[in-house]
Amino acid sequence: MTEPTIAATIASALRRERERAGVSLTELARRAGIAKSTLSQLENGVGNPSVETLWSLGVALDVPFSRLVEPPAPALRVIRAGDGPRIKSDQLDYTGTLVAAGSRAARRDIYIMTIEPGAVRAAEAHTPGSVEHIVVARGRLRTGPAGETVDLEPGDYAMFAGDVPHSYEALEPGTFTVLVMEHP
Repeated sequence: MTEPTIAATIASALRRERERAGVSLTELARRAGIAKSTLSQLENGVGNPSVETLWSLGVALDVPFSRLVEPPAPALRVIRAGDGPRIKSDQLDYTGTLVAAGSRAARRDIYIMTIEPGAVRAAEAHTPGSVEHIVVARGRLRTGPAGETVDLEPGDYAMFAGDVPHSYEALEPGTFTVLVMEHP
C-alpha cells in the first residue's frame, strides 16, 4: 500500500476538520486569514501550502498542526532520514518534518526541523495551552517567546509556551533539532 501524497493528506484532513468544526470554506478562510480560493485549492489537493498557512488553518480549526499533515498510521512505521511529510517555510530556509502525531488522548506531536541561517522564522501563537519542547541535535539555535529568546547548542533543551508568538533562528549552517509540541 502506498502512502498518500502530502497534498492528498492535507486535502482530506482539511475537509474532515472543517466539516467536524461545522464551518464553511468562507468562514475558515476568514478565520485563518487566507483567500477562500487558496483554501478551496488545498481541499482539492492542489497547491503547496507553507508551514505558516497550515499553522493558521490549525489554529482556526483548533487542531494541532499534525492533524493536517499526518497520514493514517500503519501498525509499524519507520521514517528514514530525509523522508516523511516535509513542510517548508515561506519565511526562511526551514523545513519541518512530522515524525509522530499524538492521538486524541495524548496530544503531542514530534517534528524534526532543519534550519539554515539567514532569517528568523516568526511563529504565530498556536492553540491555547500549547507547549513546545526543543532539543538541538546539531548546530546552534536561537528560539523562544518574543522578547525571551535563548541560544541553544547541541544537547541543549528548552521548553516554552507555544500559544504566544515565538521564533526560531539558526545561528550555524546545518542546524538540526527535535521539536515536541504538546496540545491540551
